[in-house]
Amino acid sequence: MRFQFKRRLSPRKRRHLRVRAKVFGTPERPRLNVFRSNKHIYAQIIDDTRGHTLVAASTLEKEVRERFPDPHPKIEEARIVGQVVGERALAKGITRVVFDRGGYKYHGRVKALADGARAAGLQF
Repeated sequence: MRFQFKRRLSPRKRRHLRVRAKVFGTPERPRLNVFRSNKHIYAQIIDDTRGHTLVAASTLEKEVRERFPDPHPKIEEARIVGQVVGERALAKGITRVVFDRGGYKYHGRVKALADGARAAGLQF
């Protein structure tokens, strides 16, 4: 007989699942999702009804990295990623989104990304 152990989810993952139960992206108002690693930050705008990513940006992209100032703190990188994802969304005709913080606190890099997206013209 084989035993199966329940896997405990990390606190961030639990928060993310709790938020995702309430936040849903539609074609009229897609979801702006944020993922943050220790080194990079990623943002994508998702239509959950079709399961398609409409727009994405991250610090890994060359186009985004070229915009960084010379000494670039991670908060500044996040703000620029927010601006880029906002500009790309506006180019595709997306003006309103639902913000999904991904289980992270709305503070620091996550807040900077949101502020950058708002500065680019996204409404949420």
